[in-house]
Amino acid sequence: MLKSISKTLLTGFITVVPVVLTIYLLYWLAITSENMMVIALHWFVSDEIYFPGMGMIAGLVVVFVAGLLMKAIFVRQIFSFGEKILYRVPLIKTVYRSIRDLFEFFSPKKEGFGKVVSVNINGMLMIGFVTQDDTSSLPAFAQQRDSVLVYLPMSYMIGGFTLLIPKKDIHPCDMGMDEAMRFVLTAGITGKSD
Repeated sequence: MLKSISKTLLTGFITVVPVVLTIYLLYWLAITSENMMVIALHWFVSDEIYFPGMGMIAGLVVVFVAGLLMKAIFVRQIFSFGEKILYRVPLIKTVYRSIRDLFEFFSPKKEGFGKVVSVNINGMLMIGFVTQDDTSSLPAFAQQRDSVLVYLPMSYMIGGFTLLIPKKDIHPCDMGMDEAMRFVLTAGITGKSD
């Protein structure tokens, strides 16, 4: 009987916690954007017009407008100039470039970038993500014509490895990027969804 109760509790825990954490994350993002934008909004909007949630809406509008502006060549050039300045500041360049590269990884802009592959390493197959198809932009030691740069994440986001792998040892996977990431990060517990 005690075993049955503990199994039922564990099932409930596994069911409830992901939902609660997802809702909490969305709530945290909404509250954070609201708190950040409310200060700027009070410069333009009086207290009588302001309503809760306006900051979050303003944040979404700002992000959307930034996306629209980045389509203009002139704005991209200004942004690129600003990034070059950031890349020269010692501590900021490390943090900013890491965050920027992470978001670029999920960007749909690059061909082959983030492509899901299986990698054959000593007879073992590992799931990875192509980060560089063309090695010509890499440092001289890594410029190998028949190789690609592949990121192999570890389960539960403990870390990962970035390896230069010969093209003959990688094969495309029939998985979307988010599906593959979920599969790898949960150590395959989730299985492959339909």
